[in-house]
Amino acid sequence: MNPEIRFMGTRSILIDLPDTKTVMKWHAHLSAHPLDGQIEVIAAFNTLLFKADTRRALDAAFKTLNSFQPPEVREERNKTVDIDVVYSGEDLEEVARWYGMSAQALIDYHTNEEWTAAFGGFAPGFVYCTSATQSWDTPRRDSPRTQVPAGSIAIAGRYSAVYPIDSPGGWQLIGTTPKAVWDETQNPPNLIRPGDTVRYRAVTEHIDVKPPTTSAVSPDHGKPVATVTEVGLQALFQDLGRVGHGDVGVSTSGALDRGAARQANRIVGNASSATVIECLFGGFGFRADTDLTCTVTGAEAPLTVNGQPAPLRTPVVVPEGAELSVGTPTCGTRNYVAVRGGFAAPAVMGSTATDTLSKLGPEPIVAGQRLKVDMDAVPVAVGEAEPSTLPDQLDSVTLRAVPGPRAHWCAPGELDTLTTQTWTVSPTSNRIALRLSPEGDGRALKRAEDKGELASEGMVSGAIQVPPEGHPVLFLADHPVTGGYPVIATVVAEDLDVAAQLPPGARIHFDLVDIPGETGCR
Repeated sequence: MNPEIRFMGTRSILIDLPDTKTVMKWHAHLSAHPLDGQIEVIAAFNTLLFKADTRRALDAAFKTLNSFQPPEVREERNKTVDIDVVYSGEDLEEVARWYGMSAQALIDYHTNEEWTAAFGGFAPGFVYCTSATQSWDTPRRDSPRTQVPAGSIAIAGRYSAVYPIDSPGGWQLIGTTPKAVWDETQNPPNLIRPGDTVRYRAVTEHIDVKPPTTSAVSPDHGKPVATVTEVGLQALFQDLGRVGHGDVGVSTSGALDRGAARQANRIVGNASSATVIECLFGGFGFRADTDLTCTVTGAEAPLTVNGQPAPLRTPVVVPEGAELSVGTPTCGTRNYVAVRGGFAAPAVMGSTATDTLSKLGPEPIVAGQRLKVDMDAVPVAVGEAEPSTLPDQLDSVTLRAVPGPRAHWCAPGELDTLTTQTWTVSPTSNRIALRLSPEGDGRALKRAEDKGELASEGMVSGAIQVPPEGHPVLFLADHPVTGGYPVIATVVAEDLDVAAQLPPGARIHFDLVDIPGETGCR
């Protein structure tokens, strides 16, 4: 029997498989023997997400995986992890009532189970654990919390897990633990690995949950060249991100507008992967301690050097003692500042990107901070002025999207609702996602009434999730690796740079497109 395969945008496919054991078998083989163009594969309960670097590679992978039969995998030796829990979570009483039992009975139910770590995802060190009885079916919250504290013990669907870091989440919180389940200084960094047995033990003493730190990072070995004078709303070091760590819950992250970041590096002669500074809504500036060659790309914004206007997307010399300043954008939200040689910043897991969800990478840039240049870089010739990568205006845009892979989890006709209505960008949007609301007389999307809770599965940038309240969430670069809300459609990779530049209040129309070529999905 061939697997069921669906497109998830133009660079990924979601493969439905019979059970977790089959998923693990596919995952183990493809991890050890990657296909041409394979970026990574992300395992979930009964799905495998396959990511490719090009559309051509995805087409080839589709044909291969359509009749794929991986060999049996030799079972590895696993360990038992004990987790001490104070069962005082704010959702404990409500979940107990949902199961028709007392809070103490729910605690006994949870601690008497033998839980098995099935797969990782969502956040660094977050592992989905299943019970031996498979008798759990806990509804998620109607609306996800914007922040769940690190160390929270949570349940949703058939799973139980420990939140390893402060992060958004829609699971029900039933307790807390002081045990750290993620430490990027260790090898492996995740305490709980797939196949391990997890035992929860109820304790009564008070627990102070402390978030993990990300201070143990590779030094930058750079040369100080400038001092930050202002940072505005947000200024972050970014490169092209961390690739291939989805299995331990680490998303790619990196520059949100990748085209603008690449353009900035190209103009000053850097490699495309060199570190740049991504600043949000302008207000960023630095004073040069030596002569520097710089450029600023992305949003349309006033740029000055020592108070004099300077052109965007053009190599600009900032003399020693002079100040470069990026003003408030008139079109777009994010600018990218590049210096010849590339900025030097501490690296975590091979990247200098600041991931705002997982809290990996350098801390946000602050006023007074010394900026450094990478001494190991070998730049090429400085480029020439280039045109803008943005459309003429961003007040109202059309984003192309591929239907699915879970449109059938929404009510009949909701794809039409998605595409005929206008959606506005919420002020609560960030690097993780654009949160959307219907404009005017529009309405929220409806989920299918005959569907229960969707098992968590791999996510990609561009995925449009539909939470129970029906307001779409469009994932961006810092999105969670896995999610449990259905994806009605996925914005094509080529339009994500535009999505990254949309300000609050911007209007979005979605245009569904077919995947061209011979490949088809069932």
